[in-house]
This record gives sequence, structure tokens and C-alpha cells, in this order.
Amino acid sequence: MQDNQTISSVDEQLYKTNSFSKKAFGNDFVWGVAMASFQNEGAWNLDGKGESIWDKFSHRKNINKEYQNADAACEFYHRFEEDILIAKSLNFNTFRFSISWSRILPDGIGRVNHTGLEFYHQLIDCCLENGLEPFVTLYHWDLPQILEDRGGWTNREVINWFSEYCEVVTREFSGKVKNWMVLNEPAGFVGLGYMTGYHAPGRIGMKNFLPAIHHATMCQAEGGRIIRKNVSDAIIGTTFSCSFVEPFSQKPADVQAAKRTDALLNRMFLEPTLGMGYPVEELPFLKKMVRKYVHEGDMEKLAFDFDFIGLQNYFKVVVKNAWWMPYLGASEVKPHKRNVKELTDMGWEISPDGIFQILNQLSKYQEIKQIIITENGAAFKDNLEEGNVNDIERIAFYESYLQHVLKAKESGIKVSGYMAWTLTDNFEWTEGYKPKFGLVHIDFKTQKRTLKGSGKWFRDFLGE
Repeated sequence: MQDNQTISSVDEQLYKTNSFSKKAFGNDFVWGVAMASFQNEGAWNLDGKGESIWDKFSHRKNINKEYQNADAACEFYHRFEEDILIAKSLNFNTFRFSISWSRILPDGIGRVNHTGLEFYHQLIDCCLENGLEPFVTLYHWDLPQILEDRGGWTNREVINWFSEYCEVVTREFSGKVKNWMVLNEPAGFVGLGYMTGYHAPGRIGMKNFLPAIHHATMCQAEGGRIIRKNVSDAIIGTTFSCSFVEPFSQKPADVQAAKRTDALLNRMFLEPTLGMGYPVEELPFLKKMVRKYVHEGDMEKLAFDFDFIGLQNYFKVVVKNAWWMPYLGASEVKPHKRNVKELTDMGWEISPDGIFQILNQLSKYQEIKQIIITENGAAFKDNLEEGNVNDIERIAFYESYLQHVLKAKESGIKVSGYMAWTLTDNFEWTEGYKPKFGLVHIDFKTQKRTLKGSGKWFRDFLGE
């Protein structure tokens, strides 16, 4: 790039041709940005909001090296109008955000916080007034802590708790919101929160992991049914973090390790939702889950006919056989061990071919009607110099990934939208504020917003 305000003449010619342009994706293609309540809102204990598992978890001194938390985050709770105007100026047509369960139901169930409802009414109205179609995620990892104290996702009662929350929210916003997503990345919040303990609430072991898998999958379908009941003409989806899994070699043991890993990462939550049941043959440990936690009639209730599946993809995964790894018998071969040089600041391999491969893989399921990429983006070390952020690596990332999305669409894969992660730099869970994913730079001391070169790239690309 020549500078962070203009696109090079080569790239300009590239995306203004029919081979790579907004027009090439079609007039009905969804273009948006995505964000999450906990990562952006701040105001963690204001206006009647209850404590979430991430509020408690991030207040632990050892969550990250800088002792950071999301008490203020991006102050989206107070600055949402400014951020919506920025999203509009970048020519997006949708805005994906999540609702904080504990801002609506401070006690998890029962008492409704009407001030919390009013905040989301104002946010939704602001989106609509500025030509941004709201896409609402019901659950993006911030379970009320009071429910975690009662077992959280390991307690079968969570199905009733979640259903009550869904009823309140969908009835309240049914006249304004047509596009809904039930869960954000169940493999993420269940695996990291209830198996490895790396994320909130910090639980470890199979005794937590197995019931949480089943209860989250049950809630996913039940949430879909509640939306269908309460919202006329609703467009309903749910999101999965999926990565194309590649064997390190073509040795039979590595190929089988890749199949098991694919079942864990990509199939474990998706296939029961599609009415196919859990992949117990590839993941024998799920047989114990089925015996212990699946009640009579549950398998039929796991399925729901979603209008779209949200794909969240950032990198591919390369694995090899590892007999010493419990349950899975596979281990990831990290990019640096494969001499991969193109990495994001998170250490993730930049692999645009991977998004095409996983789209192609999902397209094989006849039960999937449409795919919307509900998250894709990259963190890099941004430098704010003289009021500009010249993030050429992020621009190149988006160009290459979008080219492969277009390749998928032109090959007949039913991909109907793309949402960049994320609008503004925010609180990246246990990594704190160090990773910068935003199209907009935030000075977290002053909360000043500065549009990055990548934001200007989207503005120009979508404004053609």
C-alpha cells in the first residue's frame, strides 16, 4: 500500500474488476462487522447489570500479565452511537452484536432489568436509523455468575434458564429484529471454559466438559425454537468456530488423527444440530456423555432447522498422531514447527485457502441452507503515527480471505454473507487489550477512535 488512506493502483484494479469486487458477490450479499457485549460494552456493574462469569474471571489477578479486565472495555455502552455511525460510514449493511444475559436478567432468571432492555432498544433503533440491519447473538460467552454458582452449563437446569432468557429477549425485540443467532462458538466456551479452564469460568476436566457439551447443544436447538415461536419471519442461525483440519503427513495414523480432530472441532456441535447425532465413533469419549447425560427424548430435541449456519474461521489446523494425548490421540503441529512465516499477532497461520476448504466441507451437508461468515479477521501490531494506522498486513489478510470466499461462492457454495471481526479494538478475553483486531484503533486511555487503513479499505471496497 502506498499509504493508509488509498489503495494501491494494482489492488484498485484488482477489486474493481468483476473478478474481485463487491458487485461480484451479488446484490443480496450481507456485509457486516461483528462484536460481543462483554468485549465492548464496559459498564460492567452499571444500571442494574448483574455479574457475569467473565466479570468475575477477569477480575482474577492472574488472567493476563497486565492484570487487565473489561470493566470499561471500549465504553460501547456509552458510545454506541459513535460506533454505529463509524460502521455506517464504512458502508456495511449489517451490524452483529450480542446481548448481555446479566444486563437483562441480573439474577439469571426472574427479575427483568428494564434499564438493560432500554439500552438494547436504543442500540437497535440506532442501527435501523442508520441503515444497518441488526444481527443479534443471544449468547456470546457471558453467563450470569449467579447461575454458574449453581453449576452453569454443567447443570441441566441451564436449559430452563436459557429458555427463560430467550423468551424475554425475543418477545421484547420481536418487532425490530429479524436476524438472530443463538450461540456463539459452543466449542469455544465449552472447551476453553469447562475443559481446559483457560477461559471463564475456569473449570477443568471431563466431569465438567461432558455435561456442558450436551446442555449447550440442547440450548442451541431450544433457543431456535423459541425464536421461531416469538418472532414472525425470523431468520435464525447459530455460529460455529470451524477450521479446516489437515494431517501433517499422509501416514494412516496422521490421517486418522486429523479425522478425530475434525470431529472435535467441526462436527461435535454441528452434526447433532443437523439431526445426525454426536460423532461418537470418531470420539469414543462421547459415549460416556450419551450414557450419563442424554435423557430419553433428548436426541430428537437436539436438532433444529436453522435458516443459516454462521461460520467463524481464522486459520487452519495441522495435526499429527499423538498416542500420549488423552481422549483425542492427536496434537497440533504449530506453524513455527512447519516453518510457516505468515502469522498474525496471535501466532495464527494466515491460510486463506483454509476458509475455502472449510466452506467446501460445510457445503457437503445437505441440511445446511445457507452459510454466513459471522467472524473473520486478524490481529496485528498496529502503530498509530501522526493520526494514521497503516495496517497493510490486515488489508492483505482481508483481500486474500475474501478472494477465497468469492471463489467458494462462484463454485456454487451457498455463502451469503461476511462479517469482519471486529469494528474496534477491544478486550480479547484472556489476552486482554494487547491483540488488535479492529478496523478502528482505540486509545484505551482516552477512548479516542481512529479509523485504520483497513477500515478505509472496506469503505472503498463496499462503496464502489
